[in-house]
Amino acid sequence: MSRPKGGTNKYWSKEEKLRIVKLVMENGLAETCRNENIYFGMVTNWVKKYKEEGETGLINKKKPGNPMVKYSNKKKLTREEELEYENMKLRVELERSKKGYIVKGDGQKKEYISINNKNLK
Repeated sequence: MSRPKGGTNKYWSKEEKLRIVKLVMENGLAETCRNENIYFGMVTNWVKKYKEEGETGLINKKKPGNPMVKYSNKKKLTREEELEYENMKLRVELERSKKGYIVKGDGQKKEYISINNKNLK
């Protein structure tokens, strides 16, 4: 039932989830999970959300992602975009300093330096 090593998580659409929830209500949870090769706990959560919120409970929540990517990937930024990007970088730096560390370097050569002489783990 687990994904192959290095594989990605399976995406379940609202329609697929709804089909499986209806199968659970007809055939039972254990039999449906065995036939569909799906984890018991995941299907239990879908059924619970379906009973509480209906079909809207089965809609996937979108994750926000990294908001800085839209600026860092562009070659030519407008003046407004440059200011927004700089503002975001300063906010990140401020939050890091509140947590007690700074970052030196870039990419794989990043180095996290503690300001308060604490362990960073």
